[in-house]
Amino acid sequence: MQKILFVGAGSMAEALIHGWVEEEVVPAHQLYVTNRSNNERLEYLQNQYGVNILKEHNEIYNMDLIILAMKPKDVKAAFDTIKSFIKPETAILSVVAGIAIETIEQGLGSRPIARVMPNTSAAIGMSASGISFNEQVTQELKTLYLQMLEAIGIVIEVDEDKLHAITALSGSGPAYLYYLLEAWESVGLEFGLSKEVVRKLMVQTIAGSAAMLQSVKEEPDVLRKKVTSPGGTTEAGIRALENNHFTEAISACIKSAEARSRELAKGE
Repeated sequence: MQKILFVGAGSMAEALIHGWVEEEVVPAHQLYVTNRSNNERLEYLQNQYGVNILKEHNEIYNMDLIILAMKPKDVKAAFDTIKSFIKPETAILSVVAGIAIETIEQGLGSRPIARVMPNTSAAIGMSASGISFNEQVTQELKTLYLQMLEAIGIVIEVDEDKLHAITALSGSGPAYLYYLLEAWESVGLEFGLSKEVVRKLMVQTIAGSAAMLQSVKEEPDVLRKKVTSPGGTTEAGIRALENNHFTEAISACIKSAEARSRELAKGE
């Protein structure tokens, strides 16, 4: 894969660029970036990571892989801009939430297309990604995609329809955890602790809990019960979560995100 173009230069594009350059998966000089109009953003990525800015649309013809990384609402305009410059054999990898392979085929023609839903932890080599392929993706190209994504985390191949759920779970998952940390910090401040102290404690708590799940191979409910002594502080906290419909809130969160992904697939 000689030349890779990111169409869109937002947080997901930067996370992938950061991860690939940092992990030496793709040399920065092989990466190109473009977007609709934000030249300042392109210059930032060039200065920060050493990537190239696409200067003319006709340069798109020289690209071997195009990564779609724009906002879902900008997909049609992007297709209209780039479709006449793409050579027939150029492959497409999309990280746009909710936009189906069929929609990409309609917009950019018949060619090898893959859809992947990583998350922004790709920037530190810890993404959790789901990926799907159309029938024109060869085994060689599939292997290449998987190697590129495994270098920045884990990747699991799924049927395309399941990408809606993966978008809602791991794609959006970091935001849910950051939101939880915001709530912890707010409560910690009420108790007179500094934000720095609460963050240090809770970030380690999240990291330690994740490491426990990976290392001891026990179910989450088993690990939870080991922490929850009868009549103790944890039990009181869990009871409060139950009384405030914690499970229902999490379910509503994931289902709403999954439903929105399906709406985006329909152009809504």
